[in-house]
Amino acid sequence: MYGLLCACLEVKVGKMPPRDEEKKVGVSQILRKSFSCSLANELVNESQLVSDIVSTMVVGAEDYKRKLSPSHLETSQEIKISRPNTLCFDSVPLWGLITIQGKRPEMEDTAIALPKFLKIPSHILTDAPVSHALSQTLTAHLYGVYDGHGGSQQVANYCHERLHMVLAQEIDIMKEDPHNGSVNWKEQWSKAFLNCFCRVDDEVGGFCSETDGIEPDLSVIAPEAVGSTAIVAVVSPSHIIVANCGDSRAVLCRGKLPMPLTIDHKPNREDECSRIEELGGKVINWDGHRVSGVLAVSRSIGDRYLRPYVIPDPEMMFVPRAKEDDCLILASDGLWDVLTNEEACDVARRRILLWHKKNGGTLSRERGENVDPAAQDAAEYLTRVALQRGSRDNISVIVVDLKAQRKFKKKT
Repeated sequence: MYGLLCACLEVKVGKMPPRDEEKKVGVSQILRKSFSCSLANELVNESQLVSDIVSTMVVGAEDYKRKLSPSHLETSQEIKISRPNTLCFDSVPLWGLITIQGKRPEMEDTAIALPKFLKIPSHILTDAPVSHALSQTLTAHLYGVYDGHGGSQQVANYCHERLHMVLAQEIDIMKEDPHNGSVNWKEQWSKAFLNCFCRVDDEVGGFCSETDGIEPDLSVIAPEAVGSTAIVAVVSPSHIIVANCGDSRAVLCRGKLPMPLTIDHKPNREDECSRIEELGGKVINWDGHRVSGVLAVSRSIGDRYLRPYVIPDPEMMFVPRAKEDDCLILASDGLWDVLTNEEACDVARRRILLWHKKNGGTLSRERGENVDPAAQDAAEYLTRVALQRGSRDNISVIVVDLKAQRKFKKKT
């Protein structure tokens, strides 16, 4: 899959070991053939899946003083498109969201969709010298998946309630920084996300800094052995910005090809394993590779008992939007354990098309404010496929339809 992508794109990433799903031979071809023949047919005797749709939340306006634990800034990963991006996509993306417990004894996942999350000036999305007076104001939308672990949903729930609020504060700081014109805009966003994730991690451990006129809340949110992965996508009219910490994943369907926007933070990833061992930690193969033989991810929010080996630092990806962009999928590892990137993109794209062919292209008056039935159908179908494939984990899926409109020729 990466060979095909690299023929079209130049991807600046370090050498990483091949993921398990990329070693599968012929599975994606079999699935594609199966779906192309029978996708229009609904599964027989399916049980009704319960969607946990998260309503829009109001972003807070607290102004915390920043007091962060030491953490290095990850080098941003960037996809360079072979041609300059001159397109602007102003339509609010359509989306669908589902979280299910699956075969787990407890539900530890959460997910969130925040259409019209905040306004951002266009000058913080380019290195070109643009005066603030000429800078456009763009609307950004946020989508996030938080996969808890340690037998509790406490950290995942806290991220669901709090992380986007802290990010909004960090973006406001970035917008008001008088020196931001001399700093690469990707570095600014990387710093904002790093500060955001580290602040939330500190708050989970009860290390909140004092605020102006407000007594600091030093209560511990969760036990030190509880944590959560976090993957957040900010979709603007010009770019898709993804921050990832853990093994949840984001994949962009561009045309008919999957474009992975994250690389799982697994302890046996070459650079992650080296980082852990240089700090004196151990990666032990005990029912899979685990940090100190315990945790199957090398980065997360929470899990303070495994510091400094497990860190909350996110890795970043910046992708200019293109007219070929079809949909964006964010999901917890309950999906990716049993589906490849290519399979998931193929399923989501086909289900969205199938829904519109069956039901027409009618959209709600408030585009993107609530779930879109076509994107929701794709998200739910992905979970059904994952369950049929034998996924034993919680499954959370967000499907974001990036097309402004879909046109179909009527049969004569």
